[in-house]
Amino acid sequence: MNGRRLMLAHFYVAFAAFAVGTIFGLLQTLSRASAITLGGFFDYYKLLTAHGVLLAIVFTTFFIAGISTYAVYDSMPVKSRSTNVGWIAWWVMTIGTVMAAVTILAGNASVLYTFYAPLKASPTFYIGATLLIVGSWIVFFDFLLHAKAWRVTHRGERLPLPAFMATVNFLMWFLATLGVAVEMLYLIPWSLGWTQGVDVAMTRMYFWYFGHPLVYFWILGAYLAWYGMVPKMLKVPVFSDALTRVAFIGFLLLSLPVGIHHQFSDPGIAGQWKLLQTFLTLLVVVPSLMTAYALFATFEESAFAKGQRGFVNIVKSLPWNDASFTGIVLAMILFIFGGFGGIVNASYSIDRVVHNTMWVVGHFHITVGGPVALTFLAISYRLIPALTGRALWSENWAKAQVWLWFIGMSVMSLAMHIQGLLGAPRRVSDIAYYGSSEAAAWHPWALLTAGGGIVLMLSVVAFVVNIIGTLRNDERVGSETLFAETRANEAPPPMGLDRLKFWTVVAVALVIIAYAGPVMEHYQQHIYLAPGMRTW
Repeated sequence: MNGRRLMLAHFYVAFAAFAVGTIFGLLQTLSRASAITLGGFFDYYKLLTAHGVLLAIVFTTFFIAGISTYAVYDSMPVKSRSTNVGWIAWWVMTIGTVMAAVTILAGNASVLYTFYAPLKASPTFYIGATLLIVGSWIVFFDFLLHAKAWRVTHRGERLPLPAFMATVNFLMWFLATLGVAVEMLYLIPWSLGWTQGVDVAMTRMYFWYFGHPLVYFWILGAYLAWYGMVPKMLKVPVFSDALTRVAFIGFLLLSLPVGIHHQFSDPGIAGQWKLLQTFLTLLVVVPSLMTAYALFATFEESAFAKGQRGFVNIVKSLPWNDASFTGIVLAMILFIFGGFGGIVNASYSIDRVVHNTMWVVGHFHITVGGPVALTFLAISYRLIPALTGRALWSENWAKAQVWLWFIGMSVMSLAMHIQGLLGAPRRVSDIAYYGSSEAAAWHPWALLTAGGGIVLMLSVVAFVVNIIGTLRNDERVGSETLFAETRANEAPPPMGLDRLKFWTVVAVALVIIAYAGPVMEHYQQHIYLAPGMRTW
C-alpha cells in the first residue's frame, strides 16, 4: 500500500511522545503522594505541562493522523499519487512538536496543557504549537487531494466508509482548531512583547472552543477502529454503513458549539449561554448511544454466526485471546464510566462542586486514557505488523499490557475522582497543607493514585518492548486491509450524508448560534487587557 513509511513515521512520533509523557505523569503522581520530591530540572509544573502537551495533543494528533492516513489510502487506493503533501504535513507537525517540547523542558513554558493567559510562555512554545496545528491542517488537505484523485476513476460513488470517517473527523478538527489559531494571534504577539496585555477571558473562550472538540477528535479516532476494525476482528460486516455516517455527522455538528460548558465558573458569560451549551452538550449522547447500539449488535451478530444465544454465551464467544479486541472492549468499558462523569461535568449545579478538583483530572484520564489511549495501543498490535510485514513479537505480552492498562487506569481514575469529591485541588504540587485534617484525608487516595500510575508505567514498558520486538522480528506476515467490508445487501445510504460542504455550513451555523451572543457581550462589556506573568 502507498504511504506505509509515512504512516509509520506518524506512529513512531506518537509512541515516543506517549512513553516520555507517561514517565512524567508517573513522577507527578509519586510527588503528590509525597513518595518523592521533585525539583530542579524535574520541576512539578514543567513536568505537568510536558505530560499534558505530549499525551493530550502530540500523541493523539500524530496517532490519529497515522490511522486516518491508513484509512484514506487503504480504502481509496490511488497508486500513482505522491505522498509528498503527507510528508510535508509530518515535517511541519514534527518541527512544531520539537520546538514546543524543547521550550517546555528548558523551563520556558510552564503554563500547563491549557496554556491559560495571563501565564506567559516563551514565543517558541506558541509558535511550535501553531506549527503542530498547521501541520494537521495539511494532513486534512492531503485527504481532500487524495479523494479528488480517487474520484477521477470513481465518479458518482460515495466515499468508502473508512475514508468518510477519517475525513469527517479531520473536518471537525479543522473547524475546531480555528479557535486555537485565532487565540495564537493574541498570544504570539503578546509573548513577543509587541502588545501591552492580553484579553484573558477571550483567549479562554477561544481555547475551549477548541478544547472540547479536541475530546471528540480523540474519540472519533478511536471510533474509526471501533466501527471499522472490530467487525473485521469478529469476521462480520460493518453493522450499518448509514448509521455510522449519521453518527459521525452528529459528532461533527454537536462537538463544536459546546466549549462554554468548561467555563461554568468563568465570569463575563451570561447564564443563558451556559444553559444553551449545556443542552447542546447533552445532545452528544445521541450519536454515542448509536455507537453503543451498533457495537453491541456487532458482538451479537458474531455470536449468532457461531450458534450462540444469550448474554453469557455471547460474551464467551468473543475472541478474548486477541489482544487488540480485548483492549478495545476494555476501552469501551472505561468509556462508559467516563461518559457518566461527563454528564456530571455538563451539569451547571453539580459542576460547581467538582470544578478545579481532582475529579476533573480523574474524568480527563478515564476519557483520554480509557477509550482513546487503550484503543490506540490495542490496534497498534495490528497496524504495526500490517505496515511492516513483521509478525507481532508476543501476543501474551500484548494481552498482559492491555489488562495492566485497564487495571492501572481504573485504579488511578477512581482514586482521583474520590480525591475530588473530598475537595482535593488540581494543578498544585503539594497537597499537604501543613498537615491539615482535610488534606490528611486526601493522602491515602493520592497513594492509590500513585499505585495506579505505577501499574500504567508497567503497561507502557510492556507495550514498548513488544513494539520494539516486533520491529526486530524476522517472522513475516501477509498484508491485508484491517477494515471490515460493508454489508452486501444493505441499501445504499442517502447521498446527502456525503455532502460534507452542506454539513460544514450547518456546523458553522450552530457555532454562530452558540457563540455569537457571548462574544458580542464580551466585547461590549468585559474587555480588559492583563499583563503577562512568567512563573518560570
